[in-house]
Amino acid sequence: MSMHEPEAIFRSGMTGASSALQAIAADAGSLRAFAGIAVAICRALRSGNKVLVCGNGGSMCDAMHFAEELTGRFRQDRPALAAIAISDASHITCVGNDYGFEHVFSRAVEALGQPGDVLIALSTSGNSPNILRAVETARGAELVTVALLGKDGGMLAAGGSCHHMLIVPGETSDRIQELHMLVLHLLVEAIEAELFPR
Repeated sequence: MSMHEPEAIFRSGMTGASSALQAIAADAGSLRAFAGIAVAICRALRSGNKVLVCGNGGSMCDAMHFAEELTGRFRQDRPALAAIAISDASHITCVGNDYGFEHVFSRAVEALGQPGDVLIALSTSGNSPNILRAVETARGAELVTVALLGKDGGMLAAGGSCHHMLIVPGETSDRIQELHMLVLHLLVEAIEAELFPR
């Protein structure tokens, strides 16, 4: 590999990421969606409810990261906030083995979700059967449903089954997940600013 190839990949990747950031920052619909999600989470936490978060692969890692920043800390010391990433390996392998992988998130929502809780579903495609089923279960259990999506939003966006939805620009999972993580960080910042103003 010549040194020109890594340089070209770096420049291309940074240019693409910058373009995606500029696009979402200038999109009024994304701003409204973000504000609606932040308000919904703050309302739930103020009421003694919790946030459940789910996703597959890298999106599960994002879900875990978001949850730990609520239960732990982000930029300032403050009381812990109730959040659970649906990521326990024993639960996932048990349910996957006994019921099928499409049930791994919905069973956790059924077990842990209470009316007024928030489910945040992370999906780069919006087509994952286990994500679709989790949202369906959450709606039936009277949770507030949130989806962070990519591409065209897939079946989840087409079905209009989420109370709040934000679709980030990008056609590949890596770019989409990078923007999802940024949105999640900004949500934590907004939650802390609202619930624990300095």
